[in-house]
Amino acid sequence: MAKTSNITPETGGRRGRPSDSLTCVSTPSLADLPIRRLTLRDLAACADLSEDRGWPREEHKWGYLLTSGKGYGIDDPNGGLVSACVVTEYGPQDRPDLGAIGMVLVAERHARRGIGRRLMRHVIAAMSTTPLTLHATPNGRPLYEELGFKVTGRVEMVRGHFMASGYEPAVATRAATAEDLTAILRLDAEVFGADRTHIVTRLPAFADQLRVAEENGRIIGYAGAWPNMDNHVVGPLIARDTETAKALIASLAADTDLKLRTDIDVRHEELLTWVKERGLASVAFNSVMTYGISELPGDWSRRFAPVTVAAG
Repeated sequence: MAKTSNITPETGGRRGRPSDSLTCVSTPSLADLPIRRLTLRDLAACADLSEDRGWPREEHKWGYLLTSGKGYGIDDPNGGLVSACVVTEYGPQDRPDLGAIGMVLVAERHARRGIGRRLMRHVIAAMSTTPLTLHATPNGRPLYEELGFKVTGRVEMVRGHFMASGYEPAVATRAATAEDLTAILRLDAEVFGADRTHIVTRLPAFADQLRVAEENGRIIGYAGAWPNMDNHVVGPLIARDTETAKALIASLAADTDLKLRTDIDVRHEELLTWVKERGLASVAFNSVMTYGISELPGDWSRRFAPVTVAAG
């Protein structure tokens, strides 16, 4: 938003005093508006921003991200937010191993004015030497490449009503309990390559379902399904192998009438073929991008889907 012209006071009054003519105060340009940390008090404004850009309001997801991560935003002097994003950090609190950037949004009325670039540069600077990752849409990818992010992978979003007819799982699954938390955290850190305790411990409150796969009393995978508008999003999905991932997806689908949606690493070709045979259709492809590292840590072969593409 450009500055409005300053109208200087007329000096036609006696002794050079301003007359009663109207004076206009300049409004700040977008480049002058401060970037601040967001809190849960900004939840409605974040949801409004999503809606403004044609996204679902996703208040449930915004709440989860603002609680477990750091939100950054720019206030609009006329109300609401000009822009927002969330960074979820993994690893030690004082020296994170990785930061995942998501929900990067700019209000439609302020689009194409460099606001997203300015906010991203602020976040990159705030994260200092911490490696970063994000999931980029085809439209967003050029901006992130300009900022120094590199494409290191790809995920395919699939959605639909899962058809379980004729499927017999090869692995046993059950609902997770509080007693499973230690084993889940240990498995998650091993597969993800960083400590995600603050994310995983919030899953029971965030997800409608949290299930584990086990063999001989040992947990070999786990998955959640959380509500997002008219879908249940499957994520995270961590499993020893493809058969374990299949069993977890089928068990989650058995307890919901909603469509399933998930974002699967394209290297898991067998799982993608299987879910499509069972009713899920391809919706979109997004690029996994990194900054400061050549590839994500951990074991991709057991990491099938993220909690959400906004948090990795």
